[in-house]
Amino acid sequence: MKLKLLTLLVVSGAGVCTSLVVGKEKDTQAVTEAPNVVFIAVDDLNDWAGYRGHPEVLTPNMDRLAKRGTWFSRAYCQYPVCGPSRASVMTGLYFHQLDSKKLQVKDDYVKEKVESMGSAMLHDYMKQHGGYKTMAVGKILHRHLPVKSLDMSGGRGSWDHNKDSKGKDIESNWKSDKTLTDWAPYYRDESQMSDSKAAVWAVERLKRKHSKPFMLMVGFLRPHTPWHVPKKYFDMYDPAKITVPVYRQDDLQDVPKAGVEIINDGYPRTEWAKEQNQWRKIIQAYYASITFADAKVGEVLDALEASPYQDNTIVILWSDHGYHLGEKNTFQKHTLWERSASTQMIISLPKSMEGGKYTGRTDRVVSLIDIYPTLVDLCGLPPNKKTVGRSLKPLLMDKKIKWDYPALTYRKGDSKSLRDEQFRYIEYGDGSMELYDHDKDPNEWENLAKDADYAVKLEAMRKKLAEFHIE
Repeated sequence: MKLKLLTLLVVSGAGVCTSLVVGKEKDTQAVTEAPNVVFIAVDDLNDWAGYRGHPEVLTPNMDRLAKRGTWFSRAYCQYPVCGPSRASVMTGLYFHQLDSKKLQVKDDYVKEKVESMGSAMLHDYMKQHGGYKTMAVGKILHRHLPVKSLDMSGGRGSWDHNKDSKGKDIESNWKSDKTLTDWAPYYRDESQMSDSKAAVWAVERLKRKHSKPFMLMVGFLRPHTPWHVPKKYFDMYDPAKITVPVYRQDDLQDVPKAGVEIINDGYPRTEWAKEQNQWRKIIQAYYASITFADAKVGEVLDALEASPYQDNTIVILWSDHGYHLGEKNTFQKHTLWERSASTQMIISLPKSMEGGKYTGRTDRVVSLIDIYPTLVDLCGLPPNKKTVGRSLKPLLMDKKIKWDYPALTYRKGDSKSLRDEQFRYIEYGDGSMELYDHDKDPNEWENLAKDADYAVKLEAMRKKLAEFHIE
């Protein structure tokens, strides 16, 4: 029986690209007999987007993708830092299973480690079991992917450091080279930016004819810091009209010491941002960076829609973790709270898979670690029994299906969080705890861990976490 063509697109942000091509191909036929994959990732993008009901941020391209696909209102990362989260996505394993002490692990280490465990990275598995041509540009793992594992590479790129019109470095708004935190318009030409180069490279791949099924992976760096994008994106937002997130100055009073210590002094504090009149300017820069990344996503989507692959392409868009923009007195990732653990994921199925049946929002809890088995399942490949996540295909087919799979978010120091559809439970390495009821407290302001009325629920979450935790 002839297989229908499937293309998966996953976009990941924050990658800056150089021009590097590995491997050659012959232009033969535009449509192969096996599913294709396109894979897009966006870096440090929290759950702010127009399609999610955010009233101010402009994301027309993500919005149109969400309109024709399924978007997950409760999608969570497995580690709230770029490198570990991406390693988890690309291996289908939790970061602590990879036995690495370093957060930003080298790309080659991830490949070597997962293969020593008798498994393979996602793109390698697609190549080994489906004969896929693998192509990647930008930030997929912490930097890129092992180049020798790819048939074609557009390079990893680098962050675009800001310079003024005379070529001099712009003075930072926040002195922290460690975190790259800064916000200001980018004064060089937009076409010179890494994400622009990544989009152009991906568009060129989609214009080509392919003799084999392909997996195209695109990684965008923004809205990762520094928040430097062209001025026209800043001009879309008036700081005076920006609504700052809800914030309580005493929010951390009932948070255990271990939780407070996760807040990183390498990032601005909300109290500082208020005093210096920078809070709305920071959000303006973050908005601008989101809209810039969305424009690059749009370039790839436009090329896909103009290609012979339009009607047989799955598009998956995800981000590696969330980001605080003033909540909990910080502007950062790294934490186990909702703002840092929550992320974006959209899956749009092609007409060849009756994609119209799978559109709309679902509030079921899902994890980024589910991407690997979902893609393998949708493409009709044999399941990789080494992976930990589960295929989301049943949920795509029936959003009302029973789905009780909480999300585990892990962090160094043996700290971890478990999120189900109502509660978030956090357990730190020193044994201290937090419990939040999202039906009543979506901002996670009231820690219920010591509330006698929630003792039964607390114990139930502890047991569920013990069962869920994987060594």
